[in-house]
Amino acid sequence: MNHSHVDSRPLAGGKIATHRRLMAVLLMLGLGTAAAQGSDRLSVPAMPPLPALASAPASGFQDPNAIRVLLSPQLETTLASQIVGRIVALDASLGAPVKAGQPLVSFDCNESEARLKMARAENTAARETLGVKQRLHKLKAAGDLEVSMARAEVHKSAAAIEVSQAQLAHCVVRAPFDGRVVKVHVKPHQGVNIGAPLVELVSDGPLKLRLNAPSRMLRQITIGMPIEVDILETGRSYVARVSAVNARIDAVAQTIELEASLNEAPGELLPGMSGIARLPTAAAKE
Repeated sequence: MNHSHVDSRPLAGGKIATHRRLMAVLLMLGLGTAAAQGSDRLSVPAMPPLPALASAPASGFQDPNAIRVLLSPQLETTLASQIVGRIVALDASLGAPVKAGQPLVSFDCNESEARLKMARAENTAARETLGVKQRLHKLKAAGDLEVSMARAEVHKSAAAIEVSQAQLAHCVVRAPFDGRVVKVHVKPHQGVNIGAPLVELVSDGPLKLRLNAPSRMLRQITIGMPIEVDILETGRSYVARVSAVNARIDAVAQTIELEASLNEAPGELLPGMSGIARLPTAAAKE
């Protein structure tokens, strides 16, 4: 019997799977050997270079001595309602100039006026009663207690008059300073409650700069020190001087709050504009 004869009969299902796995292992081993012996023949194509990122445009904010600033008015306030009532007149519009003492909002105060009349009438009656009690007291027909009670009623009614007058004073809201209207919160014939915002105002005149400088620069900051300011909205440079330095350093941000005033009041500058300021370095000061 010839043992070299190869059996050409098909393999069973399990043997076929084993044979395929063995062939796969041999193929992987062959590829690994070829890679080790001639890695130059299995070189991987190089990836194309990534496009270069466009460089950011140079700006003042890249300057280590540049500090962000914000323009603020010298005075600003929000006028609020001091009474519950209905608005009958509104003389305030967005951006409109106002003068100190100018009426801006008027309320319907018929009820307050009626209370004032009633308080005055009660005061008149209390005074008449006090006069009668005093005359009776002279005639020994009224005691000291009756006179004291009558005098207390006079004081009470006088206080009621003052309360009514104070309420009537709140019926007309006036501008506390010269300035401009920056926001109107109400409309004519609208009912409002106590504390409701009515009109926001900012003052006229030179603006102030607010900025937070690094605390490490505190040694070279002095009151009156000139600084150069570039306003982004106008594209122009202005000269300002440090007018106030906060008494506390922000321990988290390591900054110190400063205020500066402009040497002039250009008409193109408005509150809310921003820009950058450059504080002079120690070398420049020398």
